[in-house]
Amino acid sequence: MRSSNLAFLPISFPELLISSLHLKKSPSNPIVRFHQPRDALHVLDKFPHPIKPLSRHISKLSSSLQTFSQSCQLDSTIKTFKIIRSAGSYPDQFTYVNVISACTALQHFNFADQFPPLVVKVGFLSNGYVLSAILDLFSKGGSFHNALDVFLYTYIDNVVCWNAIISGAVRNGETLIALKLFHQMVEGFCIPNGFTFSSVLSASAAIRELDVGRGLHAWVVKLNEQHDIFVGTSIVDLYAKCGDMDAAVKVFSSMPVRNVVSWTAVISGFTQKEDGISALKFFVEMMRSTMDINVYTITSVLFACGKCFMASMSYQIHCWILKSGLYSDPVAHDALISTYGRIGDVRMSEKVFEDGGTRMHLSNLSAMISSLIQNQDFGRSVELFLRMMREDLKPDKSCISSILSIVDFVSFGEQLHTHIVKIGLVDDLLVCSSLFTMYSKCGSIGESYELFRQMPEKDRVAWTSMISGFASHGDSNEAFQWLREMILEGIEPDDMTLSGALAACNIQKDLEKGKEIHGFSFRHGLNGDTHFGSSLISMYSRCNCIKSAKRVFAHTECKDQILWSSLISGYSTNNKSEETVFNFHQMARTGLEIDPITCSSVLGACAHLCRPVLGRQLHGHAIKAGSILHCSVASALITLYSKCGIISESQKLFDGVQNPDLVTWTAMIEGYAQHGRAKEALETFDMMKNNGTEPDCITFVSILSACSHNGLVDEGFSYFKSMINDYGIEPEMRHYSCLVDLLGRAGRFKEAVDLINGMLTEPGLMVWSTLLGACRVYGDGEVGGISKKKVLEFETHDTGAHITASNMSADMGDWEQVMQIRSLMKGFGMKKEPGWSAL
Repeated sequence: MRSSNLAFLPISFPELLISSLHLKKSPSNPIVRFHQPRDALHVLDKFPHPIKPLSRHISKLSSSLQTFSQSCQLDSTIKTFKIIRSAGSYPDQFTYVNVISACTALQHFNFADQFPPLVVKVGFLSNGYVLSAILDLFSKGGSFHNALDVFLYTYIDNVVCWNAIISGAVRNGETLIALKLFHQMVEGFCIPNGFTFSSVLSASAAIRELDVGRGLHAWVVKLNEQHDIFVGTSIVDLYAKCGDMDAAVKVFSSMPVRNVVSWTAVISGFTQKEDGISALKFFVEMMRSTMDINVYTITSVLFACGKCFMASMSYQIHCWILKSGLYSDPVAHDALISTYGRIGDVRMSEKVFEDGGTRMHLSNLSAMISSLIQNQDFGRSVELFLRMMREDLKPDKSCISSILSIVDFVSFGEQLHTHIVKIGLVDDLLVCSSLFTMYSKCGSIGESYELFRQMPEKDRVAWTSMISGFASHGDSNEAFQWLREMILEGIEPDDMTLSGALAACNIQKDLEKGKEIHGFSFRHGLNGDTHFGSSLISMYSRCNCIKSAKRVFAHTECKDQILWSSLISGYSTNNKSEETVFNFHQMARTGLEIDPITCSSVLGACAHLCRPVLGRQLHGHAIKAGSILHCSVASALITLYSKCGIISESQKLFDGVQNPDLVTWTAMIEGYAQHGRAKEALETFDMMKNNGTEPDCITFVSILSACSHNGLVDEGFSYFKSMINDYGIEPEMRHYSCLVDLLGRAGRFKEAVDLINGMLTEPGLMVWSTLLGACRVYGDGEVGGISKKKVLEFETHDTGAHITASNMSADMGDWEQVMQIRSLMKGFGMKKEPGWSAL
């Protein structure tokens, strides 16, 4: 009955449909009407197209389309537009703006190519709002160059259109094009507004164009746009990313209103400058301002804590994250895992990682792998990587690069190389650079060069990786040759490249090459960077030119934590313990944080000077700051206590180390050896091997020393053979000296002489002076005379060896030779250091 009534209605169906968009269903109304516009569209979909409605129906549909757009019913907006077009009608320009915006919001970018012909046909392409909507659709869909073609074809001198194309360029990473478009815009006398400035300031920040940014800042002030919160935030971000934190703070302080982005920009700027104290200061102020803090702010603050080794603050921020509810965000988990990895607290990294649940995020896995690698736990990092592969998770380029950085045998590296090709990351510059660095580290220089040669595009990072690869192997000639070729290719080296080349300068003969790089940095204005300054200080220190290192330090304006640490480490490695302690006190007065590298360097100086008091103070500071978790600090403390005769403290400290590395194991073994506790030393050595840590040549020196101090001749030779046969370690002069000392202490001088004569290398002063000392103790004049003669043949200024030779002659009653040796020492300027006692 109802359908028959509908057939005799005096109005057409389109009229009924349009009116139903605004009428509710009423029980008294015999006509079925619709409560929602989408109900009308649902009915309309059942009718054949095209429909030929009257013009008044089109205007009502257009009005409904606008209603859908304003109420964010985007699918209905697009559907209504299709109905209008299928009816053969041409909507107005507002309808086009609404439907194009709906397509952009819904990411229906496949419709983008259809709109320009439509709007050209109806003559709306010259409308600024329609054009800007089309440009926005192309740009957000990743088709910026299509947007640029449309813009250049139309070229409407309208600020809205200019803003659309400039922001599109910035969004698609075409920063130089964005700046060029801005230049053309102002040349055409189109006045920019706040939106324009936000875009071009972001473009300048992206490529670190500080001078361009300052010019834009002047424009902003001139046009009185500096109070716009988005413009102000963009200016702060520009200065922060370009490293001018004074200007960033000045603009930030003058902003009448600040948002979370502006606060985060300042905090991130201080983090990039490695000024963790200032970053935390602003973070505390942000919290007091009751500003909402997002996960990106937290990430910046945690990164600052990690870079500056501020463990206590990291724990406090962790608690705040738990309280604020941000802990469930995977980005916060990544930041916490990475931060704890940087400060050396792997246990907390694992705790955060496990809190992620059984469903692991790829980023969390990558962060955990990097954390383990930073703390030298290579075995577990590889296990976690293999777990990622088993769970069919595709590692990103950062994760791949981290794993490649620890590969030390080429077969595993080749398997990774195959997987990288399979997942399509072989052409990525970062991954490819890591690959050829891995090959060079494994000794496969040919494969490394071949990969580098096949790279379709070699950027500065790739060249730097290649140079650093040769430098890490001590091949200074190749490193410098690659640096020269890089310059000849027209690629300007930066401070990171020069720092990589400086790492190849390790001995005195490389000093001239290091000075050449220093001069190059002066000519190219790179000498003011603190990172490069620390590399220079380290280079001069390694080349035994500590005066030049001190001069570089004095002429560097910004003396940050890294620079101080490099200088103190330089003094420590050159056995200038007094200067090490003095400069440490100078650094402490500046209020800078004491990082693990500085702490371990000063502890080494304290051990050399036998100053346990200062060492205990640093021990307390390391516990408070969390740097005690670093194996380098723990190892230095173990060495300090053992050298100062407090072996019980060394043992207690060693037992508290969760994941001791090779240096920590060796320090404990050496401590036991020095105190004549061979049993404990050998037991610790066995524990180390069972733990999966392979000994190196220094470890075997400690083991042989322990055997020597306890007369374990057979055991000593057994370990010596194991070193050669089981671990492939070539014996050095120190190992032979330990064996000679072992035989000498046992009174087996003939065997000691036979061992020296059978050495594969020419016996050095260390070997003969060791034998001489043993001969003097046992009064063996025959072998002692041979040893004394050999010692005096070396043109060296070793005071101890000459004193032993003099005393040996005195014991034999040869006072004439005693006078000759003392005269020789006087001619060399050698002096016997007086004995002293702490009592």
